[in-house]
Order: sequence, then C-alpha cells, then structure tokens
Amino acid sequence: MTRLSKNEIRKDAVQDTVAAAATAVGQVTTIVTGAVKDVAGSIGGFATEIFEIRESAKRAMDDDA
Repeated sequence: MTRLSKNEIRKDAVQDTVAAAATAVGQVTTIVTGAVKDVAGSIGGFATEIFEIRESAKRAMDDDA
C-alpha cells in the first residue's frame, strides 16, 4: 500500500472541504430561490384578490345607484 505524504493528505482535506462547501452553497441557493418564488407567487395571488374585491365593490356600488 502506498503511503500518502502529509501535503497530499492536506490537499485532499482542502479539496473535500471546498467540494462540501460548494454543495452546501448550492443547496442553500436552491432553497432561497424557491422561497423567493413562493413569496412572489403569494404576493401576486394577494394582489389578484385585491383587484377582484375592488371590482366586486365597484359593481355593487353601480348596482345600488
């Protein structure tokens, strides 16, 4: 079995650490992107409801006049 030098072991440890960090950053980015998309969808849905309520109220006032 070939023995690895201390420098090779350190290089491997740094390489694995960087790869793990990149994976974690990618996962967090995916989570944040999904959250932003969900928030935008909720705000858009709320705005649609506000427009519908406003139109309903306007029609009700026009029918009452």
